[in-house]
Amino acid sequence: MAQPAQNIFHALDQALAAAVATAGRSVVQIARGHGHTGTGIAWADDLVISSSFHTPDRTKVGIPAAAGQPGEDLDRRDAEVIGRDPGTDVALLRVTGGGLTPAAFRDIGDLAVGNLALALGRPGRTVRASLRAIGVLGPTVRTPHGGKLDRFVESDRQIPRGFAGGPLVDADGAVIGMNTRTLLRGSDVAVPTATLRRVVAELQAHGGVRRGYLGVGAFPAQLPASVAQLVGRDRGALVANIEDGAPAATAGIQVGDVIVELAGTPITDPESLRLALGDRPGETVELVVLRGGAKQTLSVTLGSRS
Repeated sequence: MAQPAQNIFHALDQALAAAVATAGRSVVQIARGHGHTGTGIAWADDLVISSSFHTPDRTKVGIPAAAGQPGEDLDRRDAEVIGRDPGTDVALLRVTGGGLTPAAFRDIGDLAVGNLALALGRPGRTVRASLRAIGVLGPTVRTPHGGKLDRFVESDRQIPRGFAGGPLVDADGAVIGMNTRTLLRGSDVAVPTATLRRVVAELQAHGGVRRGYLGVGAFPAQLPASVAQLVGRDRGALVANIEDGAPAATAGIQVGDVIVELAGTPITDPESLRLALGDRPGETVELVVLRGGAKQTLSVTLGSRS
């Protein structure tokens, strides 16, 4: 009985080592400043993604040799951040000279809780690996800085120091997502591939991710019982000020209005308003407000801001 088990273990051992060898060519070192280093992922021939929180505007990127032999020194290149999205903790860097080996990325697909995965990092010269399991798979989640993760992906334990910005890979060496330690308090999540594709496209085109903009300052508002019954909720966002020329001003929103719905999404406070605006840059939406105790519906064309 021992021999089959030994064979399975040996096959798994070889498969994981092969996954690291495959993905490791695309795992680069990022100089963080003050002598610290971290990790990035080669996205294209001259582009790298990494953790926005940790990455300075101008830095050095250490690229492994094409063969990726352990112990070989890194080819250190100048790099510059060309776009950031704090909402997903993604920074996009352009690397002088190109010649990187882009990683292979995969969507979540049939990934399941309990599947094996590897977190990879290159805080030193050689690639490092940390074996883990997929601990949590969840639906779309909003982040505190207004970003959206298309899926919530978390492995079963904290990623090691220096691994932030590096890949979480499957048993074939394909990247499931980019590891981050700072995006959601108390969670070391992987920004999934679907999110990375969307965010990188925005960063390449605009230097940031455009989000919907209304142009109001708001406070939480508790609604009287009679009014709450009218709109089906007891809270809203009270408009305290309106920026000159902003979409809110053009649409006829007034100071003192209480916003209770945007594009069919209930608004219960300023935070829910901010999140409802996030995915709608440039859209024309219906906004429901309370004005003088009466419900009004306004049409507003949102602006966009990175």
